Amino acid sequence: MANTTREERKQKAIEILRQLDIYSPYINGFKAKAQKVCEFENFGGFWVQGQNSLLEEKIKELEEKYNCTIYAITHSFTEFGELYDFLLVTDYKEEWSNLVGAIGNNKHYAFAYCWNKDNEDYSEFGDIAVQSCGGGIKRIG
Repeated sequence: MANTTREERKQKAIEILRQLDIYSPYINGFKAKAQKVCEFENFGGFWVQGQNSLLEEKIKELEEKYNCTIYAITHSFTEFGELYDFLLVTDYKEEWSNLVGAIGNNKHYAFAYCWNKDNEDYSEFGDIAVQSCGGGIKRIG
């Protein structure tokens, strides 16, 4: 049984997007009825919907399986694989105060599902470090 509604999670996600200083058109796209999700790579953002069917399917899969709301994705290549980090709001309000936090100089930690596209066994939930710049974000740790 769900602890929160999709609308409650969406409102929390909008609050987090503002806290991360995301470019307002991306926030407005997320606020819209279609609820577009933006993928960020090196601070640049791209709409997932209509441009990346693989990520659209992964968003749907994660949101249905974990009753969460994905609000942004970071993409990076690392020594242990190609990573997509799905920043999300969980179904549990008691966790919401720990979903994002400032760590200084436009840097934050954010709760995410880290999908290792090259090796699914290394995919997991956890905190990642992101940096905000020019309305976008980038994973830095």
